[in-house]
Amino acid sequence: MPPLLVLRPEPGAAGTLARARADGFDVQGYPLFLVAPLPWTGPEPHLVDAVMFTSANAARLGGPQLARYAHLPAFAVGATTAAAVREAGFASVESGDEGVQPLIDRIAAQSFSRILHISGRDVRLFDPKGLRVASACVYASVERGNADDLRAMLRPGMILLVHSPRAGTRLAALVPPSERRALHIVAISRAACTACAEGWASAQAADRPQDAEMLALAAQLCDGKTPVATRILAPGQREQA
Repeated sequence: MPPLLVLRPEPGAAGTLARARADGFDVQGYPLFLVAPLPWTGPEPHLVDAVMFTSANAARLGGPQLARYAHLPAFAVGATTAAAVREAGFASVESGDEGVQPLIDRIAAQSFSRILHISGRDVRLFDPKGLRVASACVYASVERGNADDLRAMLRPGMILLVHSPRAGTRLAALVPPSERRALHIVAISRAACTACAEGWASAQAADRPQDAEMLALAAQLCDGKTPVATRILAPGQREQA
């Protein structure tokens, strides 16, 4: 079975590593970032209709201030983020697996207008669709690692798990095109997959932003269901046997 390399930082990396090992993968971790909480202040709760989380780390690292908003409806991108939001004390949590923009559409359809977006310092732009969105940055991801140390971990046929567009961009910067042909990409989203650039043995995006989906794609690679030529697959698209 080809080895896996998990590139996401803690605290999420431990869960991904455990799931991969439980599925029988030979897996190692090499975080491309170090995640640290930031001091933050948010608007008064009575000025907010609903809270949006686009990262599980925002719920994990938001600290005790999150309790001020725990009575409000919460919306999360992906089941993993939704679970972290519930663990942070939010009772009403609705999740969507299609990404932040469809989640914004869902929030707008429910007649909420004042949204608090609790996130990391580096976020992807989205169309607020007329919503008034206040931002609270509760953590930062700082780059770590280098090309030489990463190269020492790579093996021919290895499957690299990419959990964010920023991780994809950093991976592409650390691994030159001449060293990509024997490596496979499994990304958490289309955006993360595209950020890895081209030249890999294969590159696929999960239908939904979940570890289970990514590991299922990795298992397909182990079964030989991905061609040698690089293809970045759209969500919902699968390789044919």
